[in-house]
Amino acid sequence: MNIQLIRHATLLITVNGRNILVDPMLGEVGSMPPIPKTANQVPNPTVQLPESFDLQQLQQLDAVLITHTHADHFDEAAVQLLPKGLPVFCQREDVQKLQEAGFTDVRPVAESVVWENITMHRTNGQHGTGEIGKLMGIVSGFVLQTDEEPSLYIAGDTIWCSDVEEALDAYRPDITVLFAGGAQFLQGGPITMTKEDVEKVCLHAPYTRVLPVHLEAINHCGLTREELRGYLAGKGLESQVVILQDGETAL
Repeated sequence: MNIQLIRHATLLITVNGRNILVDPMLGEVGSMPPIPKTANQVPNPTVQLPESFDLQQLQQLDAVLITHTHADHFDEAAVQLLPKGLPVFCQREDVQKLQEAGFTDVRPVAESVVWENITMHRTNGQHGTGEIGKLMGIVSGFVLQTDEEPSLYIAGDTIWCSDVEEALDAYRPDITVLFAGGAQFLQGGPITMTKEDVEKVCLHAPYTRVLPVHLEAINHCGLTREELRGYLAGKGLESQVVILQDGETAL
């Protein structure tokens, strides 16, 4: 298995010889407005795509996996650039939006599907708490399993909650990708994982290698790589966690 962090939550995963693009946000710097009602009101994305990622690679994809269709996980550039005939795996709630965007092979995952000898399990998450959590809508995570390669859990846009705990316990993934950044509005609590949430995942599942992403690319994600790295080092957890720079790869 090969996992390349492109930017934010966009990942290029090679598993079982297939290239899967996760949560494509492909627009230029500043191509989207700031997330409203948040601090640091600058346009998004706040950083460019890495030089190590060439848009021509989109023609070599075998599938796309979308955890949910908020604009920082599926932007207008993705609509324009991705081949429309690719298999697109998603939660049921996003089928219509993806079809209306012109994708012709949209495959909702209610519980589990098998594709190219890769089993994909959908998991639940909690995109915040209280009224904000309700407004953020339904989000999903996914577990990818094959016979010969490590298992991978992509938790999606969620805070630490019973859904994440249950997914870790049920699948015991070798690798866990967390959407961190501590994203937050001016009111209410975080809507993605904080440094404390990353710590909780590490302590609950010491067997999994943790890859925090969703960092330093969108205006309301205040948690930096440096802060997260320092916090985890202070807790003695740095050996369990790999914090990638944009464009870097984890094997």
